[in-house]
Amino acid sequence: MSGGMLAEFEREVERWVRGKLPPKWLAAIESGDSDAEPALGDPGAARDWFEALGARGWTVPHWAVEDGGAGLDADRAGVVGAVLARYRADLPAHHFVPITLVGPGIRSWGTAEQRARYLPGIVSGADMWCQLFSEPGAGSDLASLSTRAVATDDGHWIVNGQKVWSSFANLSRYGLLLARTDPDRPKNAGITCFLLDMRLPGVTVRPLRQITGGAHFCEVFLDDVIVPDSARLGPLHEGWRVALSALNSERSGLSGGSEVGGLALEPVLELARVSGQWRRESVRDRLAGMIATERALALTNLRLRAEATHSGAGVKGSITKLVQSELSQRLAEIRFELAGPGAAYWSDDEAVVAADPGAEPMGPEAFGLLDSRRFTIAGGTSEIQRNIIAERVLGLDREPDPDRGRPWRELRRG
Repeated sequence: MSGGMLAEFEREVERWVRGKLPPKWLAAIESGDSDAEPALGDPGAARDWFEALGARGWTVPHWAVEDGGAGLDADRAGVVGAVLARYRADLPAHHFVPITLVGPGIRSWGTAEQRARYLPGIVSGADMWCQLFSEPGAGSDLASLSTRAVATDDGHWIVNGQKVWSSFANLSRYGLLLARTDPDRPKNAGITCFLLDMRLPGVTVRPLRQITGGAHFCEVFLDDVIVPDSARLGPLHEGWRVALSALNSERSGLSGGSEVGGLALEPVLELARVSGQWRRESVRDRLAGMIATERALALTNLRLRAEATHSGAGVKGSITKLVQSELSQRLAEIRFELAGPGAAYWSDDEAVVAADPGAEPMGPEAFGLLDSRRFTIAGGTSEIQRNIIAERVLGLDREPDPDRGRPWRELRRG
């Protein structure tokens, strides 16, 4: 699409957004108040807005119309995303899991009935989802998970196990669950994926306190949870393939730019100018490197987004996910340094409260520094991303695995 046509489409999107957003919401954005959270300030108005956004198909503009999207190509979908970000009018950050991981998984593997049942709630923001993959004994080695699902004679599964690091599980209506259904197969096989109703008897959620004081990570206990086979996503024992396709989508979504991690580059550059520290050669060198990385990241994402329109999200998303998460940490660190000694303390008037339930008020630079530690863990650690890039992008030899091919039940587990 030509630049002129895209510019006209952007004006059309902006007219629609301005015509639909509540006046108080627009006023908060136009005031330039960077701490304003209009989406959370008026739950009723937010609900009406997100319903209108979903009905338009612009929550997920690149999805097919029959799945609740607008069927837009990568260029126009990018325009919609940019305008919504400008007005801070897209779904709140805690809807990242349903939009970028669960939704693509259901679109790729779900039955017609599952797509019709679950996708509308994801698109409208009415249904919150969590990811039930990691376990206390299976973090980076996710394929060794031990949560068990045992089939019954009446078309159900009885699930027992424990999950951990499940973001916003305490707010979720559903969870995307991996469970072992055949322990006699190797660890990457014999796993099945389920769409779990979090309100079922036997599901217990306990929030975990984080370094920021918030508690959006949770542990989830599954005790004799009865799940119907109709909630199975994808073929029996093929849950690992389902999980990999969903994780590829998540990693691509985690790599949109430094601002995806909650910290944009431009305010950090402005802080360097205002504080006068831009005059220091060491500061300029560090920031110049970040500017170059940000631009390269943006261009790489554009190329991968164009490729994805033909082949879907792929393993190359690990490249941009790795770069984005480490760039965001570097930005948080230098922002804290540039703010000077005042970043280490704050008054009640200066404190910000994170969206995490129970988070303690603290200065924005301190919160950003502490919160950034999760970026290189969430969605797969940086170490795992480097392994994926080495083996599946560069074609290097796999690391030796003495357990490869052995039945899961024979493996040693700590």
